[in-house]
Amino acid sequence: MTLQMDLPTTTADEYPTRKSGEPALLYRKNPAVWGAGDGPFTSDEIKGYDDRGYTQVESIVTADEVKAYRAELKRLSSDSQLRKDERVIVEPTSDEVRSVFEVHKISKVFSDLVNDPRLVERARQILGSDVYVHQSRVNYKPGFGGGSFYWHSDFETWHAEDGMPRMRAVSFSVALTENYTHNGALMIMPGSHKTFVSCVGETPEDHYRSSLKSQHVGTPDQQSLTYLSDQHGIDVLTGPAGGVTVFDSNCMHGSGGNITPYPRSNVFIVFNSVENACEKPFSAPSPRPEFLSARDFTPAGR
Repeated sequence: MTLQMDLPTTTADEYPTRKSGEPALLYRKNPAVWGAGDGPFTSDEIKGYDDRGYTQVESIVTADEVKAYRAELKRLSSDSQLRKDERVIVEPTSDEVRSVFEVHKISKVFSDLVNDPRLVERARQILGSDVYVHQSRVNYKPGFGGGSFYWHSDFETWHAEDGMPRMRAVSFSVALTENYTHNGALMIMPGSHKTFVSCVGETPEDHYRSSLKSQHVGTPDQQSLTYLSDQHGIDVLTGPAGGVTVFDSNCMHGSGGNITPYPRSNVFIVFNSVENACEKPFSAPSPRPEFLSARDFTPAGR
């Protein structure tokens, strides 16, 4: 059964953003780990996630599965009809595919992945409830031209533009290629998930159309970024294809461009607690489209 709801506004705004002319650093009011600890993660992995805001697990998916995902990635990127779809985002300076959103609804291969118990049970363990897919996408960062993703907290956008009330969501990045320090690997400020950066700038109507290519509203100011990096440092997350990086919705993260010959691609899945379903946007005139912010709260893996 599909569970869809209207968008109420019942929750106080605990993380105001895009409402002031000055940025601010706010203490996190929600736990990072909501569950009791039972699940596939070890206690050390859960503690590391709670402390740093992320954990990595090598070889969650097999080499044969990675091969199948890469083949599906290639099929999607070469589909001329799909390139006309709004869910396909191309690089702002080229015609290269940057991301394909709602990929679990486009592809049976990736639908199976987002419902895979190896991922879903870990998300349930962290969030302490059933979970649904708030967003899915595949990210391409081809060699000799994959663009950068500037520093940001995903929760800031999900709260402001999607109406996600609390920090009770977790992201899974499944590596489909080797992640080196030099091919645009994910960078995270460990521990930054404990601080919310309130951003400046009013959200324009249909902001998603420009922000998916190059975001400006909702990005943290340089002073806040400098403070967080001074406090926490920056981890560059490398690892083999088939590994998974699991990180909190409020981690400050980004990635540089890829000028090497070695591509970096991943499948990105956001699981949100069914008890944290999105409401009306807290700082935007209207919610983003469903391919960016699901309104189907049906539990994954059920």
